Amino acid sequence: MSAHRGTSPWFHNFRPAPQAPLRLVCLPHAGGSAGFYFPAACALSPRVEVLAVQYPGRQDRRREPAVTDLRVLAERIAQALGPWTDKPYALFGHSMGAVVAFEAAHRLQAAGRKPARLFVSGRRAPSLDGAAPSSPPRTDEEIVAEIRRLNGTGDALLDDEETLRMILPALRADYDAVRRYRYRPGPLLHCPVTAFTGDHDPRAGTHEVRAWHTHTASGFDLNVLPGGHFFLADRPEPVLRTLWRHLRRAAAPAVAS
Repeated sequence: MSAHRGTSPWFHNFRPAPQAPLRLVCLPHAGGSAGFYFPAACALSPRVEVLAVQYPGRQDRRREPAVTDLRVLAERIAQALGPWTDKPYALFGHSMGAVVAFEAAHRLQAAGRKPARLFVSGRRAPSLDGAAPSSPPRTDEEIVAEIRRLNGTGDALLDDEETLRMILPALRADYDAVRRYRYRPGPLLHCPVTAFTGDHDPRAGTHEVRAWHTHTASGFDLNVLPGGHFFLADRPEPVLRTLWRHLRRAAAPAVAS
């Protein structure tokens, strides 16, 4: 019997699917929120129950201090996820979320609750961070310029001063966390890793994303799709098809039993 889950501020369950044989836990990018994964929840339910992670310091958690250490963030998410690991589950993270998902996967694996698969998107392998050609932006001006370059938020939102004041604190905290993060070599993951990147992503080149294969002792596959850093928002269908193909296989033992 699973532990009582109750209501957790960490997860938004936009389309509850308690009968689904598998869960997908989705972690957003820097400055992102759980709502980024609302379309995925709608598309995958009721076959898969999608839990979208809501980091502190934004939207309904805006009164909470943001977490500026990605390892601490991963630890808290792994702890909160415990009651939801009563059935097979996978992790999906985009950009910063890929690193947090990776760190959370290690913690869950150490606790004997490893995910069925780790999906990483729009992020070079953590082991390459020391060789990164450029560091994350520091000032508010640099952050806004970076978001414009990556096309993560519509220009109309960035041009609105009130909206900008609302989203900048979370962006600033997340970029600070990304800048501070340093990969620490450790045990390999025992789950397969599937990686996605856009063929014009300035932050995650194909060869950099392919290096995720060095972080797992299980299978690996790379999917290069048309688009930039936010190819996932622009063309979600190929990503969703790949997700479902892998998730269906992961759920097969649970369905059979």
